[in-house]
Amino acid sequence: MSTFRLIALAAALTAAHLTAAAQGNRPNAPDIVVSADGKGHFATIQEAVLSVRDYKPTRTTIFVRKGVYREKLIIPANKCDITIVGEQADSVIITNGDYASLNNMGTFRTWTVRVDGSGIRMENLTIENSAGRVGQAVALHVEGDRCEFVGCRLLGNQDTLFCGDGDSRQYFRQCHIEGTTDFIFGPATVWFEDCDIVCKQNSYITAASTPEGSRFGLVFCHCRISATDDVTRLYLGRPWRAYASTVFMQCSLPQCIAPEGWHNWGKVENEKTSRYAEHANSGPGADTGRRVSWAAQLTDAEAQQITTAAVMKRKSDWTPIYSKK
Repeated sequence: MSTFRLIALAAALTAAHLTAAAQGNRPNAPDIVVSADGKGHFATIQEAVLSVRDYKPTRTTIFVRKGVYREKLIIPANKCDITIVGEQADSVIITNGDYASLNNMGTFRTWTVRVDGSGIRMENLTIENSAGRVGQAVALHVEGDRCEFVGCRLLGNQDTLFCGDGDSRQYFRQCHIEGTTDFIFGPATVWFEDCDIVCKQNSYITAASTPEGSRFGLVFCHCRISATDDVTRLYLGRPWRAYASTVFMQCSLPQCIAPEGWHNWGKVENEKTSRYAEHANSGPGADTGRRVSWAAQLTDAEAQQITTAAVMKRKSDWTPIYSKK
């Protein structure tokens, strides 16, 4: 199968997997409608977000009609408990093309969408960094706590998704996330459920920078990892910081996963502190016989302790509304 067809198929499957449960949680009528043709309350998503009252005590729902929204969208910290719902995942596209070496902006200003507010939910839309393979170029940057993404498509290359704050809890379900190098990275505590992760280059899927005091970092459960035809050697992750934590559980892994599974980023000392683990994965890349000695293979009892509730319990309990009960 060609590279283009593989990516297209994975994206189509992701869109098809959006659950009826997620749809059922939407109110009958949104508070705000965005339409690129000017027939809604606003023509841009940014205008709609900024119109929401600061620290509004009740949730606001923004419905976005089909269209290409060429925006650099920020949800500020004072805009909380907002749900943004796209009409259709592959037809509501938020796109921008900034990259790290453009005017020396650096990685952390390249985002297409940045979420600083807490309690933000995004459903049924595409977030794209269109810069191409020009180095670091973030599509989605999340700093807020208790943020959920369901049925979304995150498109980019290097550094597609930055899970950005060590105190942040994030939840991704039935999302399509694609990239090349370290394309899921950062210090946050994040649960990925039933997601399609598409790798487009011999490289590393994750680059966690989990703080030493955080019990969990990036957790992938029931996800499907795939790769384009030209990928022959792919690592599950490497530690961006010394205490990186990443777990793959009950995921499907392709043949191109490197037998050793994990990389130390050229620093032997990272092997003493990194927290990498697998459990009950399947597929041709799931053989753990030649995995690095410093990564764990969880027992059934250990894996049973890694639940959404346990991972998301930090300074307060939080159960994502779309998580499996």
